[in-house]
This record gives sequence, C-alpha cells and structure tokens, in this order.
Amino acid sequence: MHSPIQTYLEDLHGRVAGLNSGELASYIPELTKADPNWFGICLVTMDGVAYSVGDCGQLFTIQSISKPFVYATALADQGRDFVLGKVGVEPSGDAFNSISLNPQTGAPMNPMINAGAIATASLVAGEDPEAQWRRIETSMSAFVGHEVGVDESVYRSESEPGFRNRAIAWMLKNFGIIEGEPRASLENYFRQCSVLVDCRDLAFMAATLANGGVHPVTGVRALPSEHVERVLSVMATCGMYDYAGSWLYEVGMPAKSGVGGGIIAVLPGRFGIGIFSPRLDAKGNSVRGIEVCKRLSRDFGLHVFSRSGSPGMALSRVYTGADAPSRRQPGLEMRACLNAQAHRIKYLCLHGFLAVDGVEYIIRRMQDMAADSHSFILDMNQVAGLSESAARLLNQARLGFARDDIAVVFSRIHERHAIMDPLSKSAGEGDRGFLSFEDNDLAVEWCENRLYGDVSRSMAAVGSLTESPLFAGMPETLMEQVEAVITRQSFAAGQPILVTGQAGDGRIFFIESGQVSILVPLQSGGHQRIASLGPGMNFGEMALLGQTTRSASVHADTEVKCWILDTGDFDRLSEHAPLLKIALLENLAKDMASKLRRATQWIGALA
Repeated sequence: MHSPIQTYLEDLHGRVAGLNSGELASYIPELTKADPNWFGICLVTMDGVAYSVGDCGQLFTIQSISKPFVYATALADQGRDFVLGKVGVEPSGDAFNSISLNPQTGAPMNPMINAGAIATASLVAGEDPEAQWRRIETSMSAFVGHEVGVDESVYRSESEPGFRNRAIAWMLKNFGIIEGEPRASLENYFRQCSVLVDCRDLAFMAATLANGGVHPVTGVRALPSEHVERVLSVMATCGMYDYAGSWLYEVGMPAKSGVGGGIIAVLPGRFGIGIFSPRLDAKGNSVRGIEVCKRLSRDFGLHVFSRSGSPGMALSRVYTGADAPSRRQPGLEMRACLNAQAHRIKYLCLHGFLAVDGVEYIIRRMQDMAADSHSFILDMNQVAGLSESAARLLNQARLGFARDDIAVVFSRIHERHAIMDPLSKSAGEGDRGFLSFEDNDLAVEWCENRLYGDVSRSMAAVGSLTESPLFAGMPETLMEQVEAVITRQSFAAGQPILVTGQAGDGRIFFIESGQVSILVPLQSGGHQRIASLGPGMNFGEMALLGQTTRSASVHADTEVKCWILDTGDFDRLSEHAPLLKIALLENLAKDMASKLRRATQWIGALA
C-alpha cells in the first residue's frame, strides 16, 4: 500500500512547485549555475524512515545550514561557558552578513550570522587549522550519516570575492574573539559552507537533532544530549536570518536556511525536515521552502508550542483475535476456522491526541503486520481527539488496506465529536464511510464473520441436536429418546426469549438456526452483551444444575428456531437411562470450563 505520508508529500510538492518567485543567489558566482526549478522535500521520522519527493538526490552546497552543526561541534569540544564567552545567542534582527558585534566585548550576537559562524569555526578542537577542518568534516559526516565532501569550485567562488567576511574576521581578531591567524579560520568557514549535500542529507541532519543528537539510522551520537537544546534554541530564534521572528510565529519549528536553497526544520522527538529549492526571497530564504514548512506545520500540527508527544505513544498495545475472540459461542466448523485463523485479526489500542506523526507511526505498524492480517480493529477508547490531517491519513490508509482486502474498522468512539467529526469530514469522494462499533466484542465478531466467510454461512442451520456441545458423543439410542420429547419453537427478530430475574421454567434451548445475544443488566438501566450464540449452541442449561431464576436475558438478533428440552422430561428419561444424565453433565462441565478459559483469555488480553 502506498504510504499516506508519501501521498501527502507528492501532493504538496505538486501544489508548491508552481511558485516561481524569487531569484538565485548571485553574490557567490557558482550558485548562479543552479537550475531554478530544482525542488525536493524529504521528511525523516525518529526511527529513520525517510519520505522524499522531487529532486532529493540533487547535490548542492549546504551554505549557512552548516552553521548550527559547526556551532554544535564547538559546544561539544569546548563546553557551553567557553563558547558563550566568545559568541552570544541573541537575535540580531539584521541580515546574515551584517557586522553585529556586542559593543562591549566585540563578541558576535549569535552563531547563525556570518560573524558568529566565523568565530565558531575557530573554536573547534584541533592543534592547527587543518586538524580543525578534519574535525568539522567528521562532525558533519556524523550528522549526515555518511562521509561528506567539498565542492571546490564553490569554495573558490566564496573565498575569492569574500572581502566583507575577511573584514569581519579581522574585526574578530581585533577583539580577541579569534585567537591565532584569522584567515585560516575564515577559510575553514568558506569550506564548511561548500560541503555538498542533498535534500535527504538535510532531513537526516535535522532528524539527528530531533532525535536528541543520535542519527536515527546509524545510531551514532553526533552531539552530546546536553547541547542539543542549546543548538535548537539558537536555531529557533536566529536561524532564519532577519525573518526569524516571523518564522517562529508562523511555522514554530527550529530551522536554518542557506543561500544554496536549502532549509532544515526540526520538531524535537518527531520529525526532521529538509527542503531544497534555490529560488530565494529578499532575505535569502528559499521561497518554496518557506511555503512547504508553513503548510507542513499547519497540516501536521507541528508548531513547537502546540501539544505534542512521541509518535510511538499513539499506539499503546497490539493483540489479536486469538487473544481476545468474540464472546459468541461459534459452531464447530466456525470454531475450527477461528482457532486456526483468528490471529489474523489485529486489535490496535490507540492513545492520546492523534497528530499526523502518531498516525503515520500507526499506519507503518499496520503495514508491517499486513502480510499476516485480515482485519484491523482500531480501539479509540483512550483517544482524546485527532487532527483533520491525521483523520485524512487514517481514512486514506483504510481505503488503501481495503484495496488489499484488509478491513479497518473503529471501535469505542462513543460518539465523541473530537474523533467523529474529523473522520467524517475527511472521508473522500466515493467513500462509503467507515465502520464504527460500540465495543470491541461487536467489532471482533464482525471481523470473525468476515474471516470465516459470508455471514449467512456462519449462521447456517444445523441438521440435528447431535451438533450441540451438550450432546457430543451421545450414543444414538439415547439421542433417539431425547428427540422423542423435544419440542420446537420459533422467535421473531427482536423478540425476548428469556428475561433477567424471570422464574426458571426448566427449559433448555438448542439453536437450530439464527442468532441470539446474551445480555446482562447494567446499573445505568442499559444492558451489556456478554455472548452471541448461533446454530448448534445452547442456552438455559443452568436449569440442569437447579437454577430457578434467569440470571441473564436472551434476545433474538435474527429470526431464530430452537429445539427445547424440558428438564422434567429429561429427569424422567434419566431414571430409565442414567448414562444419559452422566454424559450430558460431563459435556456441560466441559462446556463451562471452555467458557471460563475464554473469559480468562479475554481478561489476560485486556490486562
């Protein structure tokens, strides 16, 4: 099944690709050679799954997106206090190439402007500039997940006309921010901006920050955890040049842009996002990249100040129809089928407020289980609500699984508008809607019927009393005596057959055709179904043990035909054939033990 996230990104890419405003960066001559139509989007989850669309394999230079990662390297090498003494963390409100220095100390305002990035490059560990560069290269490779290289032509194109940056470097030397030869640190800065990456690389770098500094695929720790929040904080307040305040207000994710056309965005614990499109606005940010992030933030509920949680928390547990079958007592043929196949019915217990990343995680788990699944029951009892985008993904997944002949049904929504409204609104054109059951028992019974075959087959009439569990193994001569005193009675659909609290009349019912529900009263005045019985099953058998008051109600779900045995007639037969009573009571004990095991199984599955 095609991933709903992939479908969403492809649609988003198609809608945003029509934005053709903006210009290529021209102050670095090599950047003007880029194709202005290049456009890629990549999103990486915390367990390393990458969704990408467009020109995600196109290499380009990372430019200023390198700044937070070199800053991270300096923090790891020198520690917070030392770095903070050299480079501040205050937004400048100025362009990226502004000369924004603290008037008292000469320290750059933050590491995301050029002055701060040049200073940061000088703080990386290494006995000489060459060793410092190797450290930068190794660190950036850890964030990307593979070795990186430099585009030498872009490096020269940055270095040769970089007079403004040279002036900044000498000013930093004058204030004692750079110790040693400033030109060497400046060349390392030019080199770090010329590192070659593609859109997927950016997304994995962002995902590594989102994952607490650990690359989600390689498992390599690229940054000590105590520094991750510091890097993300500076990205949130300073990462988008002099658009940073509007970005945080509208999009709400730590981010960094580069004049090569890249943008990374980080939602801690959830996603890393990379976008590449080289058309820039007047502030030096990718036009399409900003629009993509705005739409992702809105549709996925990704604003850092909105409610969020680990995607894995959206799914609290998974168990199967073999662990918790329906409470009905199936006939022998159906029981054999379910014993062998009920594990193909999967319950998924969902939890909390479901945003897109949580639903994406759930859908991937369903896809992982699909090869051995016939139906999925999404238990919504612990769900507080879901976003419209999440509901749209769930409905898309439901229809996708249906095309693979796998049913997806909902349970225990209980008419909560926070769930029902988004699901109903997002049902697509031609979608006949979703199945929602009041409880898991009704849901799994529907799935069992579907697994077994057509519902009418599972309710086919039985031919004789010998198919009832109470008469299993009964000698033919004894069955002839029982059949001689049996009566038959029909009940209309909806008709009560037995009523709770009713005086027992000594009758035992054996279902020939149709289906009944066993109901117990609730304090609220309603009833809870505890079992559903079909052809070949029996009820009222507790009269054999002397029960004088009906403890449950029996309701005809369909037209029902029953054989009825009066216990008085049975007692008279047993006086002349005591083996009849012994055999029937033995079968009754086995049947009760089987029901007890099933009840215990249910409790164990739900614990």
